Amino acid sequence: MTPASEPATVTSLPIGSDADLAWVRHQVRQFAAELGFGLVQQTKIVTAASELARNTLVHGGGGQAQIHPLHHGPARGLRLLFTDTGPGIRDVELAMTDGYTTGGGLGLGLSGAKRLVDELSVETEPGQGTVVTVVAWVTRAPAVRPGLG
Repeated sequence: MTPASEPATVTSLPIGSDADLAWVRHQVRQFAAELGFGLVQQTKIVTAASELARNTLVHGGGGQAQIHPLHHGPARGLRLLFTDTGPGIRDVELAMTDGYTTGGGLGLGLSGAKRLVDELSVETEPGQGTVVTVVAWVTRAPAVRPGLG
């Protein structure tokens, strides 16, 4: 469902502490609810945001999250950017593999986030930092047609 139009407003949030992670989750949930994301969709985008914000803090040394509400015709969505100036990711393909970790966790951060959203991209340069962008669109449950269960 791309291309996405540019958002009217952008909200930038610092990521420098665990308290900031909670604030990012709260803000993403609020935007998702306002845009009409269902409860399951809200949970998915908030979970992805939580994983990516934690990666920004733990592996990137902190940074920022940007929340972009998207409006493309009747479609509504969210674009989230997580930016840091940390060491970067040496091998993005490897980092996207389930089970790969450099921090002793489960290794589901990037790959798990990718499964929870419609789009995920990683821009990184070793020694220069990383930008992870995710996009999720509001989806509506299909209408139930009479006579079909």
